[in-house]
Amino acid sequence: MGYGGRRVAATEHTADGRFIVVNGRRWRATDPSIPESLRQELVNALMAARRAVRASGDNARLRVHDAKVALGERGEPWWDQPSIDGLNSRIDATICTLVRHRAPGTACPSDIARIVGGAGNWRDLMESVRVRAKALAGQGVIDIQQRGHTIDPTTARGPIRLSAAQNIDLARAQI
Repeated sequence: MGYGGRRVAATEHTADGRFIVVNGRRWRATDPSIPESLRQELVNALMAARRAVRASGDNARLRVHDAKVALGERGEPWWDQPSIDGLNSRIDATICTLVRHRAPGTACPSDIARIVGGAGNWRDLMESVRVRAKALAGQGVIDIQQRGHTIDPTTARGPIRLSAAQNIDLARAQI
């Protein structure tokens, strides 16, 4: 059942599972390797951003774009081996989407790695996620925290958490 008790048709996928078909049009499907709880969190962030487009304009469009890249619906296809730039873009978008959605809470770098790398090989991406987090912190997009306090990203050692910087959307739009 959908909203208001209406029936929602099952989503039709292409035979290879890479696209959904809506009214005869193909749209890239969400990366199926994203763990379900994290996928749902990204979908919730996407829906909130879509609802905000009318009121917030470009800031909300940036949030929609980040969420769709994080889900694998935009950017380089999730079924191909990503380029370094493509991987970095997806990591950045995933970090921004999660920290915005969880604000004022934080996100663990391992959640970002699980989204981008899938449940099986996320550990291989941990160093890339930390490098991208430090880059975003250096640009004023996010804050890196330890024990609940913002720290200098260049000296971060050990477990870290990521949070949205005060002006995340303004800083993100300038990148």
